[in-house]
Amino acid sequence: QLQASGGGLVQAGGSLRLSCAITRTSVVLNQMAWFRQAPGKQRELVATITTSGWTNYADSVKGRFTISRDSAKSTFDLHMNSLKPEDTAVYYCAADPVVVLKRTSMDYWGKGTQVTVSS
Repeated sequence: QLQASGGGLVQAGGSLRLSCAITRTSVVLNQMAWFRQAPGKQRELVATITTSGWTNYADSVKGRFTISRDSAKSTFDLHMNSLKPEDTAVYYCAADPVVVLKRTSMDYWGKGTQVTVSS
């Protein structure tokens, strides 16, 4: 199971950290990611990280967001800086046993957490 936390309301230019805890799984998860879905828009991949440390980001968040993982704690985070109103969305953490470089979905999902950026 994946459990996301850390969403909230922040002013433009501010920062938030989302955290996802991986619990009660017997499956080895080799790729973790954060997706987001804004109202009226398709879900999009925001950032992904593999157990080998490879990361990839959506162009819209490069240089502002950082994904990281703590294997000892079975958690992975999304550090979001310089937030913009267009970052407003429900953010979902997800994970998969298989590494796929261009992800559109994953096998395991957490419940979403709302991020709202006010202008």
